[in-house]
Amino acid sequence: MTKIGFVGLGIMGRPMARNLMKGGHEVIAYDIVPRLVDNAVSDGAARAGSASEVAAAVDFLITMLPDGPQVEDAVLGSGGILDAAKPGSLIVDMSSINPMVSQKIGAACAAKGVEFLDAPVSGGEPKAIDGTLAIMVGGKQEAFDRAVPVLKLMGASVTLTGPVGAGNVTKLANQIMVACNIAAMGEALVLATRCGIDPELVFQAVKGGLAGSTVLNAKAPMVLDRNFKPGFRINLHQKDLRNALLAAEANKVALPLTSLVQQMLMALMTQGKGDCDHSAIVNFVEQLAGIEVKRQAAAAV
Repeated sequence: MTKIGFVGLGIMGRPMARNLMKGGHEVIAYDIVPRLVDNAVSDGAARAGSASEVAAAVDFLITMLPDGPQVEDAVLGSGGILDAAKPGSLIVDMSSINPMVSQKIGAACAAKGVEFLDAPVSGGEPKAIDGTLAIMVGGKQEAFDRAVPVLKLMGASVTLTGPVGAGNVTKLANQIMVACNIAAMGEALVLATRCGIDPELVFQAVKGGLAGSTVLNAKAPMVLDRNFKPGFRINLHQKDLRNALLAAEANKVALPLTSLVQQMLMALMTQGKGDCDHSAIVNFVEQLAGIEVKRQAAAAV
């Protein structure tokens, strides 16, 4: 049994920490929101009063936070993880952040003799609960080998994609493909609906062909049911696409489709839909057409 620190206990972090405990590990948990720590304690975790308190108690620590500034504060800030982390300990940041921030944090950790991996995830809350996330890792092979047994308790696939920062580059690539896929699905189903075709039948007809995808299978039923309960929120996906565009600018890469979908997400956030599931990207297209994509009522017998 390994004693594992876990900082960040929100919609993703809590079920991930729970799966570590199901795997037989002791978890010491902290979040700046006391209620979230209470939730983790009710699951069986031990309570810590700060990020540095977690770091002082463990040799293996996971962070799962909203964005780069929060990770920087938790790791590099006053009273943060590096203030108390022991040389030889391992920090695995599973947040989705700008790769350049991951590299900055990794360099600061290396200067103190602390190993660092960036290991963002894909799959949203359902796969966090199931322990079937896709985990994309950047860092040294030795640190990766050390982390794999723990990461496999939270993910169905764990892949080392390159040095520190590569995990988040891979995650940004993932988020581009997911967002553009949802937007294309929305346009297709809106067109079908406007043409008088049952969008559910269109979904059933195309899902087994080349247009079929995990995204389509997961998100089309949500749209048809008008269920936008968040598995992955619009405001978080907008953050990921913003980070993708920042990385693209730094590397002189044009991402026209990503830019367009990021603006769609921004518009939805302005309308108060930032906490909706990212399947609600379809709402943007629906508004332009003045229709809704939904299941059609069964015909009366």
